Amino acid sequence: MDDFSSILNYVARHIQLTAEEEIFYISKLKIKKVRKKQFIVQPDFVCNDRTFIVKGTLRAYLVDNNGQDHTVAFGIDDWFIADFNSYFFRQPATLFVEALEESTLIQISYDDEQELLNKFPKFEKFYRIISQNGYAFLQRRILSDISLSATERYEEFVRKYPLIVARVPQYVLASYLGFSNELLSKIRNNRLKKS
Repeated sequence: MDDFSSILNYVARHIQLTAEEEIFYISKLKIKKVRKKQFIVQPDFVCNDRTFIVKGTLRAYLVDNNGQDHTVAFGIDDWFIADFNSYFFRQPATLFVEALEESTLIQISYDDEQELLNKFPKFEKFYRIISQNGYAFLQRRILSDISLSATERYEEFVRKYPLIVARVPQYVLASYLGFSNELLSKIRNNRLKKS
């Protein structure tokens, strides 16, 4: 049971589980350990698992027709990550989801999650809350991308997510923020000169 304490604590922030619900939920979860640079989702294959990160850092990214990668999302301890379009709609994934460091994950399959939702509808509330939070985050990110300069986007990200900045390579952060590694180096150097 201790192996699942992190996800149970996360769930408890949103809904309260009975002993029966907790036991059933745990029975549907699996622990996965991944190495740095290991993929848990790849394009053209359906994403079958919703992944909760116990410990580690992952990123979801797309590779465009020119071979350029574009980081869409990060995941760190106590966050979920997947190719959600593939997961929800049972379509081939368009994203890679890659571990940026050795990571411990807890996964639930799509079919097991559907069984969980049918048996215990209170989990609908849990998934609605985390979906709402994810949607609101995505909206804030889009607004930031269209209204802030590159320097302002970087400053905002550093202020809000210092743990991610400390744990991801610079080129990955640049990819997420939507500019080149060279521009990010320049922004960081200007920032150091001002301090």
